[in-house]
Amino acid sequence: MDMAEKTLLIELFQPFAQYRNPFTFYYAQTYPLPPKSTIIGMLQNALNDWYGNERGIDEWWNLRVSVHGGFESVFWNYQQLIKATKTGISIVRFRGKPTLWNQKLPLYGFPVTSQRSPVLQQELFNGWLYILLKGEEEFLSEIKEALERPRKVISLGRSEDVVFPRRAEFIEGKKDEAREIGIKYPTYVRVPIEMLRKKEYPTYSIPIRVVFKNNGKPVKHKAEISVETFRDVDFRSVIYVGAWTFLKFSNKVSFEEYSFDGVQLKVVADEKASGWL
Repeated sequence: MDMAEKTLLIELFQPFAQYRNPFTFYYAQTYPLPPKSTIIGMLQNALNDWYGNERGIDEWWNLRVSVHGGFESVFWNYQQLIKATKTGISIVRFRGKPTLWNQKLPLYGFPVTSQRSPVLQQELFNGWLYILLKGEEEFLSEIKEALERPRKVISLGRSEDVVFPRRAEFIEGKKDEAREIGIKYPTYVRVPIEMLRKKEYPTYSIPIRVVFKNNGKPVKHKAEISVETFRDVDFRSVIYVGAWTFLKFSNKVSFEEYSFDGVQLKVVADEKASGWL
């Protein structure tokens, strides 16, 4: 490990959340925990660096992230959302009064279009999240300061899904190895299925990197976003390990354990399996 590399613990409270799973169409499913791309977006917003102009895109996405925690309950909300179709994209234009126009424009550069439709949306209620960031100490210190003294309302997911930072501090972990790892707080783990002795875990494909591009070049400002903008997304398959669950492997794997105020977070950190996204 680089001597300048540290681990930053972020503790958040979030009253409501919806981390949209883009692979659901007839209803809007939420991921059980925020994916890496959503967390990075929150941090970029906190530092006023939405498109990575200050630190650089690669420096943002090279941050390693491990997310833990959960929500008290799940409920359903009936909303109007923009859905992919083959009939056209719905745009509200003002000509004396709001009017809905189908313009048959492409959605994020793909040969599909979209329109507004009423959709059942799955939402999360009353959540506590523990996010571990691993990266260069100076960069993490900027993130820590932005969360301790926020200059704006911070959201995670949708703009209305505000979060309340409870803690941002550097933390040291200890390494160990085992065939069975007790997970108290739900988390995501990237692991080949053949490494697991127990295989009954939910699986998700989550976005870990999102870059908006015009003609192959990353967008540098919101004003550059247009109907020609391409949303370049990198997905990774992960398993979701629920609360009070044993993560069982065929052989011993390495993991890191972080403890604070009676809380224990365990992050798989093996050569082929990892809780770092």
